[in-house]
Amino acid sequence: MESSRRNFMKIGGACALGLGALPIVKAYAKNEKPQVAPDSKALVATKWAMVIDMKKCWEKGKPGCKDCLLACHSVHNVPEIKTIKEEIKWIWNEQYEHAFPGQENHFLPEEIRQKPFIVLCNHCTNPPCVRVCPTKATFKRKDGITMMDYHRCIGCRYCMAGCPYGARSFNFRDPRPYIQTELNMTYPTRERGVVEKCSFCDERLAVGLLPACVEACKCGALCFGDIEDPNSEVRKLLASRFTIRRKPELGTQPSVYYIV
Repeated sequence: MESSRRNFMKIGGACALGLGALPIVKAYAKNEKPQVAPDSKALVATKWAMVIDMKKCWEKGKPGCKDCLLACHSVHNVPEIKTIKEEIKWIWNEQYEHAFPGQENHFLPEEIRQKPFIVLCNHCTNPPCVRVCPTKATFKRKDGITMMDYHRCIGCRYCMAGCPYGARSFNFRDPRPYIQTELNMTYPTRERGVVEKCSFCDERLAVGLLPACVEACKCGALCFGDIEDPNSEVRKLLASRFTIRRKPELGTQPSVYYIV
């Protein structure tokens, strides 16, 4: 019995190591060298921010367009679980009254009241999720991105309770069988019992690419850049257009702005 148990553990360990090494093996098979140093093409900023022009999205985008959502979820191996309690979402649509509670009024144009608003993690300057995480699995980078370390996450969900925007999802089950798109071998899948969320595509920024949602938007409604750079497109939009943020009264200082 002891010998059988020992053999089982050896086989299990070998399988785990093999799965973990699979992306590296595939990289070598394609004559690609694993990235071990910062890429010279990496996009850097003092503080990243996003401006979402909902007018442009509604007027120039095709009805029911979900290009940004599909791109994000495909790149990050986000599972498609149908039940509301267990669904995993990095970027999704909300109606105005849910996206901006406290900012609605009885005279709000019906066209705005009924339109879908793109929402995601706000990468707050003062994120409550970071303060309540007991293991520092969620942390703030110097460039303003709020990150998740899946290996440090213990599944306590304090960060979900702390986030006032509902931007975090918990894996109640193994998410891998529910990945509907072709598996992206360059991005890690998650396990049961961990929290996940939008990361502003930090892995793409590291190799000189914009976030997947920004790249996928054909009408240019999503703008991403360094909010501390006065010459960036983000700053120019903020200087020339009226914008709002979600739940500003909470003092979290969201880094996602909306043109309505």
